[in-house]
Parts: sequence; structure tokens; C-alpha cells
Amino acid sequence: MSVVISRISESLQTFLDTKSYSKIIVLTDTNTKRFCYPIVKEFLPKHISVTVKNGEEHKNLQTCETIWSTMTDAQLDRHALMINLGGGVIGDMGGFCAATYKRGIDFIQIPTTLLSQVDASVGGKLGIDFHGFKNHLGVFTLPKSVLIDPVFLETLSEREKRSGFAEILKHCLIQDGEKWNEIRKKDLADQDLADLITHSVEIKKKVVEQDPTEQGIRKILNFGHTLGHAIETYFLPQGKKRLLHGEAIATGMLCESYIAFERGLLDEKTLEQIEDFIFSIYGKVSMQASDFEAIIKHTQQDKKNKGKDIRFSLINGAGTCLYDVVVSKTEMKKALEYYVG
Repeated sequence: MSVVISRISESLQTFLDTKSYSKIIVLTDTNTKRFCYPIVKEFLPKHISVTVKNGEEHKNLQTCETIWSTMTDAQLDRHALMINLGGGVIGDMGGFCAATYKRGIDFIQIPTTLLSQVDASVGGKLGIDFHGFKNHLGVFTLPKSVLIDPVFLETLSEREKRSGFAEILKHCLIQDGEKWNEIRKKDLADQDLADLITHSVEIKKKVVEQDPTEQGIRKILNFGHTLGHAIETYFLPQGKKRLLHGEAIATGMLCESYIAFERGLLDEKTLEQIEDFIFSIYGKVSMQASDFEAIIKHTQQDKKNKGKDIRFSLINGAGTCLYDVVVSKTEMKKALEYYVG
């Protein structure tokens, strides 16, 4: 899996110079069409473009139909290339469409958010949401390349940067305790994002190469995601209360750290450090006890589950992580109660 961190003008040209494609299609959403497409347009040869509505709520089969129809109408053959220019939604959905169109065409990811640069674009996990369940339909297919340029971060709001930073935190907590202790002492504004992007990509790439289809160790990348995805899914239809992915994952990491603490995997001091740092950056999500049952129910659809067992990845101290840990509904409820205080 090729991941290149450099100026997009150089990396895109280098990639295209080594390939010969019959046609090229560029997928954007309404935001990346406006803010990011102008940055890359001059470096692209003749191409077709398709733009879809931005947002997680549009990561579904209906949007895929629009994309597939455009590909079909443009008579793309199996020697075409799809370029996914956007955040995690575009990368997941565009890759899914490319991997399934005529049983698969080449695609590359040009991630434009911090979240997608450090996590979503790397590893070949592709998919869409279905019947309200996040990433319920999908495949594992690696892109031909991932081209990362920090210049796109200049197009992001502070909230989007905070969201992406959650996955950086996760990578430190599961694989690099020293880095965790370094970054938790700084405000978000003082973090060296260019360095942290490289650090996160190296961690994820190393884990994915050991376990491409998530049969074992790759599951550690889901720390914070079992409850985090459930919280994200629960709030998705709730208008102004909806959360960005990273905000939900930060919430999930704190809840799951509490479960690790209760199980004796995490000491109280580290739990408090995680709590203080997450609250300092993300504040506290407004949840009520009446929300808990519905949130916990969403964990039943988590892809790590086996049978009726709901399986978590829990940190075993800062910097190491266990996977396939069966967690009860009672433990989840206690973690949510701890979070809301």
C-alpha cells in the first residue's frame, strides 16, 4: 500500500506518469468541489467529475447509484481510474463504488480532512451506511495510492480539525504511550499536525500490513469505536445534536477507558489523564440516562461481534491494546454513567 505525504502537485503527477488509464473520474462532495478541487484541477489530465452532497447522511446506496450511473453513462471500462477527493465519507463511498464497478477498477485516495489523512484513507476499508448502521455494507480493497498533502487542512474548520485529532489520540493510546504523554501536555493549537499525520499513518500502515482483513491485531484500531460508533449513529438523525465522527470516537475512547479501568487494565491516574485531555478538547457531549438503552442497542450491530457477544478493543495501559474483549451491557451502561457524571 503506497502512502505518499508530499505536495499534491508532485505526488499526483508522479502517480499518473507511471500509469495509463483509459479514463479518469474525480469524485467530490459539495464542499471539496468548492474548496479542494481547485487545488488539484490544474494537475489533472482530461477527466470526468461527479459531485455528491456532503455529510454522513448521504453515505448510502442512493448516492452510490448516482455515482455508478455517472460511471456507466461515461462508459468507464475496467481500465479507468477513480480519484476520491474528500474526507472519510468520500473515501469510503468512492472506494466502495470503484471496488464494485465492473468487479473493480483502480482508485486513489486524496484525503482532504485531518480525520481521513490519519485514518480513513489508509487501510482499504470501504463501505456505506445501511438502514442507519454505520459502514454496514463494505469491502476490503486497497487503493493504488494514498496521496496526503497537509495543504488541504487549511480548508478545514477548527471543529473538523478537532474531529480528526481524535484518531491521532487513538493511535497513540493503542501503540505509543510515549507519544501520548507528549501530546497530552499541549493544547490542540500547539500540536505539530504534520508530524502527527506521519506518526499516525506509520502506525496504521504497520498494523494493517500485519492483518489486512481485520482477523486479529487490526481490531485494535477500533478502540473507542464500539461505543463511539453507537453514539455517533444514535445522534446522527438529531439535527443540531449530531456529532462529527471524531467527537463521537473521543467520547467512546473515554467510556471504553473506564471499562478498561474497571477491569484492572488501566490505572486510575491514566484514566484521569485521558478524561482531562478529552474534556479539555471536546467538552462533554450532552447525553441523558434515557439515551443509554438505544445507544447500547446500536453496539449489537458492531462488526467485531461474534454471535451475541459484543466485543471491544480495550487499552491495556497507555500504548498497548487488547482486542476481542467481550463486554456486557451492564459495563457499557456504567461507562456511559461515568461519562455523564
